[in-house]
Amino acid sequence: MRNADRVTAALLLAFAVAFSVGAVKNYQWWGAGGPGPAFVPFWLGLVMALLALMMLVRSLREKNPGAAWFPRGEGLRDMLVVLVVTVAYVALLDVTGMVVGTALYLAVLVWYLGKHRWWVTLSVALGAGLFNWLVFVHWLRVPMPEGMFWTF
Repeated sequence: MRNADRVTAALLLAFAVAFSVGAVKNYQWWGAGGPGPAFVPFWLGLVMALLALMMLVRSLREKNPGAAWFPRGEGLRDMLVVLVVTVAYVALLDVTGMVVGTALYLAVLVWYLGKHRWWVTLSVALGAGLFNWLVFVHWLRVPMPEGMFWTF
């Protein structure tokens, strides 16, 4: 796992730095009323970078190489299913909409990976869909893809 941790930490560190730099470069840091739209993303990126750096240092100090970092067998199959379902989720987002698409995405993953009962799967999917709608659509009024199944 040491190599996987190194690769993951380096990628996360690069992403976090780019995230913070992009926030400051593309958005206003401070406005007349206080913190601007760059304030939270900048600090979030900074915290992500710190955590990634800690992970990288830990992996560099680790002496034991650990197990193989690329999955085989059932792990590889599960990874490919998650990849295919995620690509389908993003590709069909304009058709399904964010709320319904997220609920379907989580339903498939909870059912397939977790092997949970149908009522647990439906509860997670409906709860996530309701949470998405309540927070982002209703409270924050964030424009999201509605799809052909969801029009409010």
